[in-house]
Amino acid sequence: MQRSPACFVLSEDASARKSYAQGAKMERRGLFKGVAAAGFAASAAHAASNASVGPVPPLPHLADPGELRGEMLYRRLGTTGEMVSAIGFGGSHFAKPAVAEAESLRLCHAALDRGMNFMDNSWDYNKGESELRMGRALAQAGYRRRAFLMTKVDGRTKQAATQQLEESLRRLRTDRIDLWQFHEVLRFDDPDRIFAPGGALEAAMDARKAGKIRYIGFTGHKDPRIHLYMLDVAAKHGFRFDAIMFPTNVMDAHFRSFARQVMPRAVHDRMGILTMKPFGGADGVILKSGTVTPMDCLHYALNLPATVVVTGIDDDRALNQAFEAAKTFPPMDQARVAAILGRTEQAAASGDYELFKTSAHFDETARNADWLGGDSPEVQKLAPKNAG
Repeated sequence: MQRSPACFVLSEDASARKSYAQGAKMERRGLFKGVAAAGFAASAAHAASNASVGPVPPLPHLADPGELRGEMLYRRLGTTGEMVSAIGFGGSHFAKPAVAEAESLRLCHAALDRGMNFMDNSWDYNKGESELRMGRALAQAGYRRRAFLMTKVDGRTKQAATQQLEESLRRLRTDRIDLWQFHEVLRFDDPDRIFAPGGALEAAMDARKAGKIRYIGFTGHKDPRIHLYMLDVAAKHGFRFDAIMFPTNVMDAHFRSFARQVMPRAVHDRMGILTMKPFGGADGVILKSGTVTPMDCLHYALNLPATVVVTGIDDDRALNQAFEAAKTFPPMDQARVAAILGRTEQAAASGDYELFKTSAHFDETARNADWLGGDSPEVQKLAPKNAG
């Protein structure tokens, strides 16, 4: 019988924790210097406090690797009871402009035929083309019934989120989305806006009641402290997320680490844990460091207590690589984890290969703030637009 993924602390070598501590100290100095230089001493103290260095959190480790069926591993999604593929089909790469639509549909069908049933997407991917293509693929030959379908929403207000949900349902040619996630929770005000009166959570609750979505989660890639704040705000409102999504990879352990800071809490709360960017996003930024192989990246990500590792699939090479990783995944012992972390330590120390943390390159909602929706009625009342 398949058990829920369990977590235990992996005893790491001292160098990995030392590297992480040094990186946190550098970040704290940088935050203080940058804010203080602008003359905001109080804000600088707050920023420095948030980046303070205490005991380095250990990495969690997967105790149960899942159940291998054919070419794919399956794991249980938190407390939902859903069994999903341990590697998920990324919704952005397969619909890039360079990929012909017929090829996109073929790749989606091939993934499902071979057992990759977790389908990732977002309202904003490729200006909606990702949802359109996935909808066409799933509408054929009963493929929708075989998929666990996830998409994401950018709207922070009830009105914006509801509008985007209806567009997603239409594009995806379905009357129900299995998992709907608040996308790009990158700013500390995002949780406050989502949970405010008239916020996006109200749209999610209405949609779940109406049967348009089944489960609710959130995603982000910028800073683990923002994820933790989102969980705190949810708890304050008596709400529990079914799933959570964040990046983990072979460099994350050394810099502003989601695996060290967020993953243990998600495991404790028995959430479905989705991870992304095992290669650092784009066309494989981490691989350009020359420190690791693609299989190192996928096996390392699978070795953490994630339900699903989402990876981009834009050709047969990427598709076959994902299935090979699942078939050959060996639970990694302390020595192998330490060896990988040792190879990536220097390159990872400053976040240079995790651009989603250290640049705005991946921040679509920052470039398109209108996607988030307008101010809430309470904000408009307190600070009218023409008030200065």
